[in-house]
Order: sequence, then C-alpha cells, then structure tokens
Amino acid sequence: MRFEVMRIFEGAGFRLKKIIIKERRNCTATGYWKTNSVKYNFLLLAHEYLFVSL
Repeated sequence: MRFEVMRIFEGAGFRLKKIIIKERRNCTATGYWKTNSVKYNFLLLAHEYLFVSL
C-alpha cells in the first residue's frame, strides 16, 4: 500500500527525491497483539515510510 501511494503521486507529476524510514519507538508486541496478529493475519508495524517529493 505504501508504495502504491508513492506511484499515485508520481503519476500526478511529483518526483520522488528521498524515502525516509522512521523507526517507531516503544513498539512492542505484547502477548495479546502477537497472538491476534497471527490469528487474524496482520502485521505489527515497527517503522513508517516518509516520501519526500519535488
């Protein structure tokens, strides 16, 4: 999904200058979230992408 958004912006005429990967702090998987992420098939995210465009 993240890179699909980037492609939409590029299609609108923006040029990608840089991708910054931001680490999320205090992002721990407790038993509840770890169990449910496996059960319901979703990922726990520990970072975010920031796209810098011209």
